[in-house]
Formats: sequence, structure tokens, C-alpha cells
Amino acid sequence: MACSCSGAAAWALPRSRCSLPLDLLSSPRAPNFPGRWNAGPLSSRFFFFSSYPVISSNTSSALFCGGAQAARDPPSAAPSLREICRGKVPEQILQRAEEIGYVLPTDVQRQSLPLLLAGRDCVLHAQTGSGKTLAYMLSVFSAVDFGRSAVQALIIVPSRELGIQVTKVARMLSAKPTGFEKMQACTIMALLDGGMLKRHKSWLKADPPKIVVATIGSLCQMIEKHILKLEAMQILVIDEVDFMFHSSKQVHSLRKLLTSYSTIDNRQTVLASASIPQHNRFLYDCIQQKWTKNDVVHIHVNPVEPMPSHLCHRYVICKKKEKLCSLLNLLEQDSPRSGIIFVGEQSEKSKKAGQPPSTALLLDFLQASYRGGLEVLLLDDDMNFNARAGSFMEVRQRACLLVSTDIASRGLDLPQTTHIYNFDLPRTAVDYLHRAGRTGRVPFSDDPCSVTSLIAQEERFVLQRFENELMFQCEELFLQSTAT
Repeated sequence: MACSCSGAAAWALPRSRCSLPLDLLSSPRAPNFPGRWNAGPLSSRFFFFSSYPVISSNTSSALFCGGAQAARDPPSAAPSLREICRGKVPEQILQRAEEIGYVLPTDVQRQSLPLLLAGRDCVLHAQTGSGKTLAYMLSVFSAVDFGRSAVQALIIVPSRELGIQVTKVARMLSAKPTGFEKMQACTIMALLDGGMLKRHKSWLKADPPKIVVATIGSLCQMIEKHILKLEAMQILVIDEVDFMFHSSKQVHSLRKLLTSYSTIDNRQTVLASASIPQHNRFLYDCIQQKWTKNDVVHIHVNPVEPMPSHLCHRYVICKKKEKLCSLLNLLEQDSPRSGIIFVGEQSEKSKKAGQPPSTALLLDFLQASYRGGLEVLLLDDDMNFNARAGSFMEVRQRACLLVSTDIASRGLDLPQTTHIYNFDLPRTAVDYLHRAGRTGRVPFSDDPCSVTSLIAQEERFVLQRFENELMFQCEELFLQSTAT
């Protein structure tokens, strides 16, 4: 049965007399959920229980570990990250985390770490920038035996760029702090699309890494070639899980990883995302399809505010032929410190016709017309591996104006970004949520952060639907003419 923390969804049960399982109430590994349990209808076939903890999931913490929320006056009684992890996470990892600046936990870390470190399967469901990566990374290090030469942890990501970012976090935490120079190292492999198969094959045979960060395609290729073995795997993390399950290119391989290449009996499973549509149904599927154990816990932080509340959402109505000039006008008026311009993916019909993608056309226009102080860069799915890697590294190192498809919208931490522009509207409210989550990620920042959509008059109802689903308000912006 699935437990839900912070009032979103809990156990999915057949319609029957509802009672709490004795193992949850009596197990020493079970969480202590204060508050009351309510039963409510989930569908004609299921009931769910909701918990309302004493500590509200909408409150914020300060000095955040990998998160973007901020509170000027944190509660003095709040436990530190060390206090939560003591005895579970290796001392050298905790000391390294403190050296980096991770001291007090975010809401999702405070709520999830006691459960994760107890070995429970968890679904981490919280805003972009809330600190989910550090939460599951500490759990990974708690599960790994540094003295054992075998792959013990897998972290699955949907894109190379997110894989590079997650690998960097893992390697920063595993770097030996002062006083631990003689400790056994924790080796980490980035098994991402475009990597050199021969090099990885030799590494895996000679001295298998403890942790592997991988895209699902590269991982399955290694498994099917019998290069990578999962017999010793202790923990499996799937980041951006909703995107993975809704991607036709990845879902088949992902299901094989969850049920054929490994089983729930021998591993802890952690699923993370800022958005899990129909999460009650997803939890039920996790149990029925044996992706997780029956006692999987759903940790839903800030369910009432799915995106950061301090963002300013705007829209500009313009005709299609005016969009380029309107964007240029916006950039001149906003003077963003760093920004991302999201463009829709090229259609298959357009590709077959040999037409250039919208990203390339927009890049050419901005490089010829934009007179601001930011360099204009491109990040596109169709770029080759080296070009994508180079562009991503440049974006991370300095402020720029990035033209990108939704490849940049999932999980990437670009804290300097102050402005998001939707040159093309996203397809869904979930896509809007993830695009918007690329900005407003720096705690205590006074920089104004905004999300601006360029739309035709007939697209206004689409944006209104996003507003209703995500509970935000969008203001119309009237551009000042720059004509001379």
C-alpha cells in the first residue's frame, strides 16, 4: 500500500473496509506522520488516505541545500542536514556537503530524508529548485559500500545535459574533504548518450564504479551487451520520472529496467519530479506494475503552489510575422541578466521538407539584430554530442541568451537565469511549469524574474488554461515602440 506524505495521496486500496496496515503503524522503519488520516474517494474502484502533517508542506527553510526557496527567519528548532543524516550518510560526505554550503534542509529534504535513509521507496514530488537532487543523492551515498567494487547505485536521467549536472553534484559530494584523504574513493560514471562505449566497457570490466548516472538508452545498451551488471544494485533513482514515462522513445526501456533487468525485492526505488500528473493513479500503477514496493511513500511538497510564487508571468499578443520584432523589443526593454528563449520542436513534416528548424532561424535573427550585452547560444536536440556538450558548458559558466527547445526545461539548474521567454507556447501546462522553473532559483536574490509568452490572439485561451491548472495569474504586457 502506498503512503502519501504532505496531503496529496496515500494508499490505493480496493473498495472495502479501510484500515491502516499494522506493519506501517508498528514498524521501527515507519515514519511518524502526525495529524489526522482522512478517507476520500479516488475513483469508483479506489480510496485514498490523506495526511495533514503538523509542519505545513508550504512553509520554507533557509540556507537551502540545492533549492531555490528562501526564508529570512528560519525556525530555530529546525534540524540541520547533519542531524537528519547522522549515522546513515558517511561522515566524509556530510563534511563535504557542509564545505559546499549545504547546512539546513529544504522542505522536501526534511520530509524525505528520514524515509529515504530508512530504505523506503519514495516518490519525491516538489517544485523545481526545491532540492530533490541532493535528497536522493544523500540516500544514494548512504546505500553504497565504498569498499565494494560493483555498481550499487543507478541514477536515470532523460537527457545528457541533466546527466552532466547530476554527475557534477555527485562528484562534488564524493570529493575527499580535509582529513579523509586515505578513505576509499567513491567512483562515479556518467554513461550518457554520445559517450565512448569502448572506454566505458574497459572501465566497467577493470574497476566497476559504485554509482552510474545514465540515460536510459545508453544504460540498456550496456546491459544488453552484458557489459554492465545489476546484481549488486542497492538503489535505483529515476529523475524527471513523468517525462520518462510519457516519452514514447524511453518508456519501453524504462519498464524493462524496472521489472526485467532488476526487481523491487533487491533495491530501493526513488522516483522524482516537479510534476506528476494524476499522481494518485501513478502511485497505484507503481504498485500494480511492481515498479515500487507496496509501501512506497509519496512526498508532495507545496501541492497548492506547483511553481515558485514570486515569478512574474506576462504575455504579449502579436501576429506571427511580428514575433521576431516583438521578442527583440522585449529583450531591449527587459535587459535580462541571463535568459532562455524556448522554441517549439521542429515537426517531422518540416524536417522531411528540408526546412531549417525554428531554433536556427531565431538564432540567426538574434545574432544579426540583438544589440544587448549577452552572447546568444543554441541548445537543440539535433545538435551533435560535442556541440551540445560545449554549448551546455558555456551556458553554465556565464550569463547568456540561450535559444533552446524543451531539452533545457527539465531539471537543469541555471541559477543566473532571470528571464524566460516562450517564443512558442509549450504544449501542456506541465511543460510550462518546467520552463518557468528555470528561473527564480537563487535564494535571497533581488533580481526580478519573469516568464513572458508571445502569443497570437487565438492562443490566449491556451494560456488561460495553463493559469487555471497551475494556479498563477498572467498579465498582458504592451510593448513600447522602438521605431525611430
